[in-house]
Amino acid sequence: MPRMLDVSDEVRSEIGDDEADRLLGGAHAPDNYECTSCRTPGDALQEPTSTVLFVGEETAVLAFAHARCIPSQVVPVSEEQLVGAVRSISQAQGDAPAAQPQPPIPAPASGATPGGASDPAADRSGAPGQAAILGITCGLVLHGDAGHASLVVEPTGPVGRPGNTSGEDEFLDLLQDAGFQPVTDLDKTPDQLPGWSVLVAMGKLHAILQPAAAGGSTGWWQAHQPLQVTEAWRFTASQLGEVTMYAVPAGMVGRQPREDLLRQALERAVALGQVVAASLPLAGT
Repeated sequence: MPRMLDVSDEVRSEIGDDEADRLLGGAHAPDNYECTSCRTPGDALQEPTSTVLFVGEETAVLAFAHARCIPSQVVPVSEEQLVGAVRSISQAQGDAPAAQPQPPIPAPASGATPGGASDPAADRSGAPGQAAILGITCGLVLHGDAGHASLVVEPTGPVGRPGNTSGEDEFLDLLQDAGFQPVTDLDKTPDQLPGWSVLVAMGKLHAILQPAAAGGSTGWWQAHQPLQVTEAWRFTASQLGEVTMYAVPAGMVGRQPREDLLRQALERAVALGQVVAASLPLAGT
């Protein structure tokens, strides 16, 4: 019996027309599954279902999700994350069909290289022999009376343009070149930035994606291990369909243990003119 599956053009191009047609015809697709986004049961025979292809450096795995939670898409992840995803998906819905090995995911063309939050990779810095690390803090930040799911990105040291050896911090300049705007009022929701998005899959924060030169998107920041977010954060992000990303220079905000302290630190940074931001569409939920 045919399943109510959506196979996007992006996924189809990765797995091939024959495999896509077999999926749509009912082969290799489960009747019941655990949604890879919200982790609740789904029924491909009774409700619209998205095919989600997780692509690592060498392998790929196909998963399924409620169409209301996440559209059919290709999700770039590290090979380590893919191993965990395969294990989780296999436990939840049996043997998932694997696609053919995929080429490595290209690195970001400009700005900061992918890093992690709990176990981050080194980022480029302007000073030779030094490395800055991108830290990510998740929290709800009030815009007036409404809470918005937010990310605060703060490097541990200066971030310079490629080739700059002066040690000058150009982190905010790089992001403004990419379309992020200076924040003058924390109560105002920033405009959405086309081509950028925040990837939340399997209930965890995986990456911040930026436009790729060849089309589509690529990782700007990617967690070494997917980060657990609170249910309130995930629910708010899902309801609004977007996440507010704030970026500040090193040492400006720090890791704040409570959301009220996070906002106070952001307010101080805004007063100093040291915050840029954008609203990034949510990929996943």
